[in-house]
This record gives sequence, structure tokens and C-alpha cells, in this order.
Amino acid sequence: MAQTQTTLEVTGMSCNGCEATVIEAVEALDGVASATANHEADEVRVEHDGATVGEATLAETIENAGYEPAA
Repeated sequence: MAQTQTTLEVTGMSCNGCEATVIEAVEALDGVASATANHEADEVRVEHDGATVGEATLAETIENAGYEPAA
């Protein structure tokens, strides 16, 4: 199955601990292969199965972890 790469702008991350929180939350989703976060760039990149996990689900998961994905 083909992997999709989605990059989301996320504000509110200020340290490596914030990055770890976001990565852990996103990687817990079914269909997510891997995630990286960069608080300095306000960016989260996710490799995922686009048919299983959509951008809205990723954004909601990041928001539930306490951070603000850009609309």
C-alpha cells in the first residue's frame, strides 16, 4: 500500500519534549508509519496510509495532544 507524506504546520511546540508528545500521539494512530516534528520550524511530517488516516484525523490528534495545527 502506498504511503502518503503529509506536512502540517503546528504551533505551540517549544522544545524536544513537545516534539516527542506530538510524535507519540500521531504514531499511535492506525495507518501511521512514522512521524517527525520540528518545533523550530513549527512543522510535523507524517508518513501514513492516506486511505486509513486523513489529514483531518492527524490535525485532530495533534490538537488533542495540546498543540495548534494550522487550518
